[in-house]
Amino acid sequence: MNIFLRELRAHRRSLIYWSIGMLFMIWAGMTKFGAYEKSGQPVNELFKGLPKGLAAVFGVGNIDLTKAVGFYAILFLYLIVMASIHASLLGAGILADEERDKTAEFLYTKPISRAKVITEKLLAALTLITMLNIVTLLSSIFIVDSYNKRASVNKEIILMMIGMFVVQIIFISIGMAAAAVVRKPKRAAVAVSTIMFSTFFLSLWLDMTEKLPWLKYFTPFKYFDGKEIVNNIKLDPVYIVISVGIIIFMICLTYVFYQKRDLSI
Repeated sequence: MNIFLRELRAHRRSLIYWSIGMLFMIWAGMTKFGAYEKSGQPVNELFKGLPKGLAAVFGVGNIDLTKAVGFYAILFLYLIVMASIHASLLGAGILADEERDKTAEFLYTKPISRAKVITEKLLAALTLITMLNIVTLLSSIFIVDSYNKRASVNKEIILMMIGMFVVQIIFISIGMAAAAVVRKPKRAAVAVSTIMFSTFFLSLWLDMTEKLPWLKYFTPFKYFDGKEIVNNIKLDPVYIVISVGIIIFMICLTYVFYQKRDLSI
């Protein structure tokens, strides 16, 4: 029984819908940029005039919004949120779907270890988010380049997509850990969604205030900020190390707890 291929088939329709959603978000966002550019409105002044709280929601910071890549960096905040929602639900669902659908007895009576089930489901989840990331990357390069009148910004976009991919893996691993630890499979998606949205709102709060800056280490949405990537054209190695640590810890948690728990059949 090839669990890897089975999971890819089971989630292919969802992947198509999410890919279309990402493509639409990029197209809609950059179309808005084109409209601002044609109207001659002072975009920087327009967004800087927003109240601090509203500016944080829009992701406005120290960046030139008259450039296509600058505007894309603002849009990137919402792309990474969409990718994180997909990864969170996928991570929780892909490990809990047999219990949720009452088919666990069929799978686990096969001559296959729980560790192998976790491994194949994890590989399937990673393949799915890789596909979504590639669609987002190619769409971003094509659409942003169509509005870009300056030097190539492909490097900045690629770095943002690498950052987004790391965040996707973080929430995949958290979702799978939640499915392994939480006894009721339906609650795993709720648990990881709560964590995901809490860290997102924490990142918004940190943009609105200068208090407690050390809290940025508790939200993956601050690890790969689009504005910082565009301004510095690099990823912060500290955040990469923290991300790898979170991923390894959560995956280890998944293997340890899932192999010991009683499955609901």
